[in-house]
Amino acid sequence: MSAAAESAPRVALLTLGCARNDVDSEELAARLSADGWQVGTDGTAADVVLVNTCGFVASAKQESIDTLLAAADSGARVVATGCLAERYGRELADSLPEADAGLGFDHYPDISARLRAVLAGERIEAHTPHDRRTLLPLSPVARAGARVVVPGHLSADEHTPAHLRPVLRRRLDSGPVASLKLASGCDRRCAFCAIPTFRGAFVSRTPDEVLAEAEWLGRQGVRELVLVSENSTSYGKDLGDPRLLEKLLPQLAAVDGIVRVRVSYLQPAETRPGLVEAIATTPGVAAYFDLSFQHASEPVLRRMRRFGSTERFLDLLASVRALAPDAGARCNVIVGFPGETRADVAELVRFLEAARLDAVGVFAYSDEDGTEAATLPGKVRADTIRRRYQRLGALVEELCAQRAAERVGSVVEVLVDSVDSVGSVDGGPEGRAAHQAPEVDGSTTLTVDATGALKPGDLVRARVVDSLGVDLVAVPEVAP
Repeated sequence: MSAAAESAPRVALLTLGCARNDVDSEELAARLSADGWQVGTDGTAADVVLVNTCGFVASAKQESIDTLLAAADSGARVVATGCLAERYGRELADSLPEADAGLGFDHYPDISARLRAVLAGERIEAHTPHDRRTLLPLSPVARAGARVVVPGHLSADEHTPAHLRPVLRRRLDSGPVASLKLASGCDRRCAFCAIPTFRGAFVSRTPDEVLAEAEWLGRQGVRELVLVSENSTSYGKDLGDPRLLEKLLPQLAAVDGIVRVRVSYLQPAETRPGLVEAIATTPGVAAYFDLSFQHASEPVLRRMRRFGSTERFLDLLASVRALAPDAGARCNVIVGFPGETRADVAELVRFLEAARLDAVGVFAYSDEDGTEAATLPGKVRADTIRRRYQRLGALVEELCAQRAAERVGSVVEVLVDSVDSVGSVDGGPEGRAAHQAPEVDGSTTLTVDATGALKPGDLVRARVVDSLGVDLVAVPEVAP
């Protein structure tokens, strides 16, 4: 290492929350690296620890605060950024003096200067939070030319065509899977969700930008792309083409080095037949449907300002399986929403028992600052929410295990994540089939004797021979 590199300030990026935050952190890493910082993820040997926080629900907020407090114990300067810092601004700064600064999204373009100021002991005034939806025109198609800081949409050189300009991203790990941001923000007004107020209105990235970054990721050794946003089914509506995702998927699947493209964050009410067909039948695209059902009782869904019912959701799943019988499907559900009755819970149970989902995230409702739901009458008692959460959690664990068991005997394509057998079901290399998204949907262990023949990123055709909960065990059809 050169003397200049040794003297360069060191910053550790700690990322919490969703995959969208992962992408934002890698944008920040690129900006900091370009300005001479040594960038890593080890907070124990840094001059500045930059915590990209999550501000979604109470438990995520607490994890962010705990991480900031732990970072302060290291002796480094500590800076909060991300959703919690954007959402609370001055309030966070006043309540958490252990953090040297709190930076919002508007600070991202000059993040290096801000961190250098913190390192020099300068005080940075916390920003005043505001509803970021008001920064963009109400009409989606009028947003393209707006000059608003949107993390993950910033360009190092906006005047050069996307395929020729440098990608504003630096990977913070070397795994074979990477998230790729389609869009940011959301135009929906779900009663329980505050995300649009601090992430802003919906803004798509242009197809050329998405493709250029996909090609860059392919050259970095990425094999699977996970397309992320707050609502992927809205992609393209602000660019004048609500069917743009259907057209983009085959192009992404054709990128050199990429063997699988996965779409996440689908809104059921916007999941069109053409999009279902594109995801279910396009070669190289995982037949995987991450559907945000949230509940199945019509009265609860209406109070949530959402649409659907048990029958509509089951019909949507049936349309998926008519095209791809082995397609994966997951969802999240909320229990204890204001006004939820025992009959509503029974309807949710009826849906879950009929849906044959591969994974279900169960969340206990809690009031969120600034949401309509926080003001609704009919609050469900905390002990009742807890019982319903425990009951539904046990139910979906059983149902998802049954769905995994149904896959025994089927043939799956497994993308190898690791050849380290620690923690795998049967001691072999571990990866994921098409119905298993990273970190949230279980994994598949390959039973092979010579694990040295496989490496991360390999795509292996294998027959499922066993299941354990949502995890599978499979035997490669052709020895590696």
